[in-house]
Amino acid sequence: MRKRDQWLAAPLGAGLAAALLTGCGSENGDAAGGGEHVVMGMSDEVLATDPASGYDPGSWLLFNNVFQSLLSFPKGSTTPQPEAAEKCSFKDNASRVYSCTLQNDLKFSNGHDLTSEDVKFSFERTKRINDANGPALMLSSIGSIDTPDKRTVVFHLKGSDATFPQKIASGAGSIVDHREYPADKLRTDHKAVGSGVYKLDSFTKDEADFSVNDGYQGPARPKNSGLNLKFFHGGQARLKSAVQKGDVDLAYRGLAMRDLADLQAQSLGGGKSLNVVEGTGAEVQHLVFNMKDPVAGKLGVRKAMAYLIDRSTLVRDVYKRTAEPLYSVVPAGITGHNTAFYDKYGDRPQPEKAKQALRDEGISGKVKLTLWGTPIRYGPGTVPGLRQIARQLNASGLFDVDVKSADVAAYEKGVAGGKYGVYVKGWVPDYPDPDNFVAPFFGAGNVLANHYTSPRLSAQLIPATAEQPSREATVGDFQRIQDIVADEVPMLPLWQGKQYAVAQDDISGLQWTLDSSTVFRFWEIGKSSDS
Repeated sequence: MRKRDQWLAAPLGAGLAAALLTGCGSENGDAAGGGEHVVMGMSDEVLATDPASGYDPGSWLLFNNVFQSLLSFPKGSTTPQPEAAEKCSFKDNASRVYSCTLQNDLKFSNGHDLTSEDVKFSFERTKRINDANGPALMLSSIGSIDTPDKRTVVFHLKGSDATFPQKIASGAGSIVDHREYPADKLRTDHKAVGSGVYKLDSFTKDEADFSVNDGYQGPARPKNSGLNLKFFHGGQARLKSAVQKGDVDLAYRGLAMRDLADLQAQSLGGGKSLNVVEGTGAEVQHLVFNMKDPVAGKLGVRKAMAYLIDRSTLVRDVYKRTAEPLYSVVPAGITGHNTAFYDKYGDRPQPEKAKQALRDEGISGKVKLTLWGTPIRYGPGTVPGLRQIARQLNASGLFDVDVKSADVAAYEKGVAGGKYGVYVKGWVPDYPDPDNFVAPFFGAGNVLANHYTSPRLSAQLIPATAEQPSREATVGDFQRIQDIVADEVPMLPLWQGKQYAVAQDDISGLQWTLDSSTVFRFWEIGKSSDS
């Protein structure tokens, strides 16, 4: 996935890009926010305050609240709506020319006018800098940008890209003030000037302070007067303690699975007045097969593993039900999702079918394999999860599987060098469209490095979905893609994550921050004043 490589909801509406014509005009949000100041804890880091660099969950959390994009994802939906734009639409049938008209009289938080010049500058700047830790790759389909007047921006794309509206609705589409940011290098003072719902007042190693931007124009209505974000630098136990003691109003991202389960049990048992709020997530994890490996490259071996792996036991015993079994490469809540692996291999171990798959491959003895993982990048459950899978496979009597892990640098080098037959990869989407769960793996430039190629996918079905502005019209093609993947098993979907936040009982609105868009909306969080 992104350089952030967590690799890390309602269905899409019809006619996504045919015409995003209805915005919320230029009404301001509540002048100073309507509620109390909120204190939030997070164990993730915010690695960047400059949108040309950040490509990690913490940085995008900041971008989504401080900067505007032309479009944004409304709560509970994965269909972009106008944000800084008044309207946007494709101007051709091939999804190659995309035009947006800005709202009237937009301003940055410093009082400067926001015009089409700033939009053009922002996109071209990100591409020009092309930071290794930034989102330039997401904008690679842009060929040129025209600004015929102060309110009009026209994107000429290099090829068909019906997902372009979703890409620019993400943190990659953040608009910066061309007078405040250098055109060819990153800003390094940890300041941020945007036109979003909030202003970044200060940013240090341990915390960031946000206040409501009184000049914001867009659909959001802040339920608080500002937010203080405290960084716990990976300290999961300290974050749990802070929310239990009331030192923070809420905790988001980074609580250990066991801690979440413990806090949830306390809440249900009538313990301390904490609420564990669960939302839809789109993070996924897969087992990936090296198609050139002498063992994992055999289809019968991969099918046998598909018949034997028990996802329900995996998410119950290892992930403490903070994830759900995943039976396809496109997760639930995303347009076109089906259950191709469930339909073909079932949801419980089937040793006899696994044995037959191996016999059909000419294999009669035990299959010796090593499952490879890395202990941090894809979450603390990764290596324990692989050990659970190894036990399941070995219990069948058909496999002799062990588990090995490596630090992230060595692991990625091993994957790229083709040293592993079976290895794990996680994925957090850049934008909530089935394309982002398919094209990176099976299209040109396969990021899995597993040597899988399918001309039907890369040359036919995936390009066809990229040309279709109506995402509902792509459902058939995406389901065919998922069926082909289940037949050929270049990867094996394992689980789909959930999102969680833990909050004091005077905090409201968190249900509107945890959906498949992965946008954490500060403005939806309220705190009652009688606390």
